[in-house]
Amino acid sequence: MAAKADEPQAHIPRDQLPNIAYCITSPPPLPEAILLGFQHFLVMLGTSVIIPSALVPQMGGTNEEKAKVIQTLLFVAGINTLNQTLFGSRLPAVIGASYTFVPTTISIILAGRFSDDPEDKFKRIMRAIQGSFIVASTLQIVLGFSGLWRNVTRFLSPLSAAPLVSLVGFGLYELGFPGVAKCVEIGLPELIILVFVSQYLSHVVHSGKHLFDRFAVIFAIVIVWIYAHLLTVGGAYNGKAPKTQASCRTDRSGLIDAAPWIRVPYPFQWGAPSFDAGEAFAMMMAAFVSLVESTGSFMAVERYASATHMPPSVLSRGVGWQGVGILIAGLFGTVNAASVSVENAGLLALTRVGSRRVVQISAGFMIFFSILGKFGAVFASIPAPIFAALYCLFFAYVGAVGLSFLQFCNLNSFRTKFILGFSVFLGLSIPQYFNEYIAINGRGPVHTSARWFNDMVNVPFSSEPFVAGIVAYFLDNTLHKRDGSIRKDRGKHWWDKFRSFKTDTRSEEFYALPFKLNKYFPSV
Repeated sequence: MAAKADEPQAHIPRDQLPNIAYCITSPPPLPEAILLGFQHFLVMLGTSVIIPSALVPQMGGTNEEKAKVIQTLLFVAGINTLNQTLFGSRLPAVIGASYTFVPTTISIILAGRFSDDPEDKFKRIMRAIQGSFIVASTLQIVLGFSGLWRNVTRFLSPLSAAPLVSLVGFGLYELGFPGVAKCVEIGLPELIILVFVSQYLSHVVHSGKHLFDRFAVIFAIVIVWIYAHLLTVGGAYNGKAPKTQASCRTDRSGLIDAAPWIRVPYPFQWGAPSFDAGEAFAMMMAAFVSLVESTGSFMAVERYASATHMPPSVLSRGVGWQGVGILIAGLFGTVNAASVSVENAGLLALTRVGSRRVVQISAGFMIFFSILGKFGAVFASIPAPIFAALYCLFFAYVGAVGLSFLQFCNLNSFRTKFILGFSVFLGLSIPQYFNEYIAINGRGPVHTSARWFNDMVNVPFSSEPFVAGIVAYFLDNTLHKRDGSIRKDRGKHWWDKFRSFKTDTRSEEFYALPFKLNKYFPSV
């Protein structure tokens, strides 16, 4: 039955996400902004601690070196986040560690050319990793600042963005409940308390201050961390398997004893970087995969910051600065490169605060706690299952915002259904095959004597958002594109006004550079 002409639409598509308490340009009151910034710092800590804790021992590093690497990673994340919010995309995006670079980094660690002397081995591997990051950074710097990535993203539509952004969130499902289950008596209470405080308690207790929904992360972490500490002190894990102890205990990371009181990380602290052509190519491929994933993350952040769609020139500028971030990571030696933090994008949704100022304050916390090593190490000793419980919520929010791009598309079109379904299905299915193969055989399906070549093929096909995004982008730009009605089916007409920086006045408000720098660096 056809709908009557005068019937109102129930849910009208919106350029900007409504019901956000503080949008990108409106900072909350200072005390609230400081607490929210600290919350962002706590959330990004998870990845910043988990990745070095897994890699440094494999490199032959001690607890002292692990503490130094985590400090350096936090310091660099603070600098990169400030650069991104001031001169890059200007979105409230935290630039932190990324799992995309881990497989290629492990390949460098396992390369047979490093000596067995542990002291020397750690530094030699670190310098090789630094060299590969320095070369790989050029890919994002060139694509971003030359405007090449701008020309690529001009062809993105809401239809091709939906699979990319949704799998940036949903594709990280392996880091959610499997991480909670590593110590279920800590992870599960964290997940339940977080959902209860953020979603239910705020409707039961009407304080008018948004205390519970906005600061649910701090409440939940403090309650469960104290409970985990009581279990540790009470001897609940004495005599348990080493894996259980590593996941559950609050005193297992060895960071607090190893961390210096005050230490400022500096470039080339491990010595001069060394370069290997094969490893550099492999890391460049990882940087390209990270670039595609970050494009999706930027789009999630723009929605939750209640900003308009990013003009392609601004996105390209953000990518260029992310490349600078990888370069800084290579100069300082962090074991991991720079990418948009997906969990912090989800936190914007939980708090409904998309303010740029809040994320800049969180960058201040990163730098502060990276220099005051002992204090930073206290927070870094939070058990990993607590972070995994947070990820269950944050990655879900990012996945959901990807699906919300479908409000601009015609979901009754079979073309839309094919592109959406096929790209999401392959985005889940192909990486599942690659990851399963690696788990069973200890190597990827592509296995030649050239380790760097294996990584160049295995890493992209192990990334859910990369596969889904590339498939959707290709199909959306090649399938019967010339038909006039199809333009509307793809939702492209909604983004026409953001094709260039000047065509919508709101772009100036949200994305213009500070200190009148737009005069010297115009966004085309």
